[in-house]
Amino acid sequence: MNLFAEAIAWMLAPAQWTGNYALPKLLGEHLALTAISVLIAAAIALPIGWLIGHTGRGREVAVAVAGAARAIPAFGLMVLLVLLLGVLRIPEAAITTFVLLAIPSLLAGAYTGLEAIDRRVIDSARAMGMTEWQIFFKVELPLGLPLLLGGIRSALLQVIATVTIAAYVNLGGLGWPIIQGIPLRRFDQVLAGAIIVAVLALLVDLLLAAAQHAAVPAGLRPPRAVRRRAADPAPASVPA
Repeated sequence: MNLFAEAIAWMLAPAQWTGNYALPKLLGEHLALTAISVLIAAAIALPIGWLIGHTGRGREVAVAVAGAARAIPAFGLMVLLVLLLGVLRIPEAAITTFVLLAIPSLLAGAYTGLEAIDRRVIDSARAMGMTEWQIFFKVELPLGLPLLLGGIRSALLQVIATVTIAAYVNLGGLGWPIIQGIPLRRFDQVLAGAIIVAVLALLVDLLLAAAQHAAVPAGLRPPRAVRRRAADPAPASVPA
């Protein structure tokens, strides 16, 4: 039996579906940590990103801060925060790490979504007498939604992958089979944990890709005939 088959057998074993470390429980912990972290990051990053995109001010600072945040190693930051905050604040340290990881993608998605809008559309809305709030909610937010969803998509995938390190500080999640299996040399268990995380990330990516496609306004989508011609390869030339 090869390692992949052994990993599948480990996942399907009844012992992995009951008890304190059952896969459904670990999945729930993983999703909870991901959701909490991304929601907190969104509450911080989206208003700032929308303000930058609407006013056109502060973009350089946002790019610099986002680039610096992307360069921070998540595991090292989590360990540092645990040491600084103490062992009684481990959940706060881990969530802070994941929030900082999610902010750059959310921030970029928020302000690039508004910056990508043709300025003539904004000027036309102002010429019609719309207030700045009306322009934001009725024009900028709907038109910038596809790029915003792209930022949310990127943030979620990064956090889903990184939340596996939460098991190092005993917060559970799908990283537990990986971290427990490495010292025990249970490579089937390690591979099974990696497969589950990868499948979860792929499912979330597919759902958000569909949502991002659906968020594109109908008037901005290319006609079906154009999409079909773009998808079809050019016919090969027949030699004379």
